[in-house]
Amino acid sequence: MCRFALTGTPIENRLSELWSIFDFLMPGFLFHYQKFKKEYEMPIVKNHEQWVLESLHRLIGPFILRRLKKDVLKELPDKLETVVYSAFDREQKDLYTANAYRLKTELEGREGRSGRDNIQILAELTRLRQICCDPHLCYDNYRGDSAKLETCVDLIKNGVEGGHKILLFSQFTSMLEIIEKRLKGEGISCYMLTGGTPKEERLHMVNSFKNDEIPLFLISLKAGGTGLNLTAADMVIHFDPWWNVAAQNQATDRAHRIGQDKQVTVFKLITKGTIEENILKLQESKRDLAEQIITEGTVSLSNLTKEDLLGLLD
Repeated sequence: MCRFALTGTPIENRLSELWSIFDFLMPGFLFHYQKFKKEYEMPIVKNHEQWVLESLHRLIGPFILRRLKKDVLKELPDKLETVVYSAFDREQKDLYTANAYRLKTELEGREGRSGRDNIQILAELTRLRQICCDPHLCYDNYRGDSAKLETCVDLIKNGVEGGHKILLFSQFTSMLEIIEKRLKGEGISCYMLTGGTPKEERLHMVNSFKNDEIPLFLISLKAGGTGLNLTAADMVIHFDPWWNVAAQNQATDRAHRIGQDKQVTVFKLITKGTIEENILKLQESKRDLAEQIITEGTVSLSNLTKEDLLGLLD
């Protein structure tokens, strides 16, 4: 019997996913999981032992055929990526600093982490990310502005004036609603797609966006990360960074794919001096590790060490 595995993200969240694929293809080739974890996963992920990584690569290399989009779709136009930074004003900065300090103090006082701790940490990290986007996401009584929202609106205005069609992604549906409301006040029409959008309406919006004059499509990252063809757009904005850069890249590929005949410009909006800037650095370090093994970056809360988490808050 001959088996094949076809996947776009063989290591999406952790190295054990690679083991599970090979365990299906050739049971025992990468040993039982506990041995794989001890001899490969822990030394590579936790200790960054280069020789172990190279050993794993030599082991699996003969059985992997990797096809990169740039090799297969040679006629595809270029994709240019730019990081756009925003800076807090005083009120937003004070609010962020207070929340970050509280979480950092709590982390420093912990010896270990349980499942419940992970959930709480994720909730607190999400709160920090929301404050970076717009404090209104978690504070109803906030009366200040959002630096990133202002940056985003200026970027959209310039894009619309330049005749571009734009996709904007965010993990937070409520942030998309804030953006939509603000853009209506600016006289800019848009579509919005979330997980709650009915299938028929989703299809109608996608088809209309290709042909009408509405310049902007607001999309939640999980609802629009796959399965959409939106090559009418040549500008992509990621309003907030997600842990796994592969998920962001899949979202970008809604525009940068077969059928695209224009250069695609991708903007990543980052609030300077915050967890967002550190997520960007963490993405790069994890991507470098995973790229040497097989594929694009992998970051998840479960494989972040205490030092990683504290680094996010620096």
